[in-house]
Amino acid sequence: MNSRILTQVAIALGLLTLSASLTLNWLLFKRAKFYYLELNEVRLDPAEVGYYPESPPEKQSDRPRVVFFGDSRAESWPAPEQKAYEWLNRGIDGQTSVQVWQRFPEHVIDLQPDVVVVQVGINDLKTIGLFPQRRDEIVANCISHIHQIVTTAEVLGATVILTTIFPVGDIPLERRPFWSGEIEQAIAQVNAEIQTLASDRVIILDAFGLLADEQGKNQRAYQKDELHLTPAGYAQLNPELLAMLAQEKR
Repeated sequence: MNSRILTQVAIALGLLTLSASLTLNWLLFKRAKFYYLELNEVRLDPAEVGYYPESPPEKQSDRPRVVFFGDSRAESWPAPEQKAYEWLNRGIDGQTSVQVWQRFPEHVIDLQPDVVVVQVGINDLKTIGLFPQRRDEIVANCISHIHQIVTTAEVLGATVILTTIFPVGDIPLERRPFWSGEIEQAIAQVNAEIQTLASDRVIILDAFGLLADEQGKNQRAYQKDELHLTPAGYAQLNPELLAMLAQEKR
């Protein structure tokens, strides 16, 4: 290979490396900007109690009222096509378990729900990649807040359908610097604790078991992105949810 060809190869490799570097930096900047905006928005209203209208819709007494409550995974949950129930949603994107618990009085109590479907926890546990030294504290706080959410709903007189935390999907390149294998282990730990909360008024919907593949990852068909579900993922959960509601109604 002559020197001219070697020079051309070196230039091509250099351009390829530069292009890859620019792409990665742009993705990291985009992710950093997202978190910066999210942080400052939360500073204005830490529990985001202003996210939903103050006046709840009038309850229709002939149908049990079911409220989806939690983070973006709850917010994105499409109600089953079952008119025997009244469906409301009070999920908020990006919320941690403490935020969900703090806004329970404003967003749930006045709705007078018969059933509260709770999905929460991943936004706590994903921060382990940023604060690995606080791993045990993050897990303990998440478990504590889930307990408090369940207890508050029980005091209200509602039945709680508490879901295990959904499995995560494939982690994209730009998120890997902020990720850790400890997150999946923490999900398993919190889900084990969730399973212990089953009682006469608390029903556990094992979403993780319904969605995960043999490696404990969210199945490809159910991955909208690394954290969220496609419609097919929710279609996997809704029959189980309806079966639990039918059993509770008897």
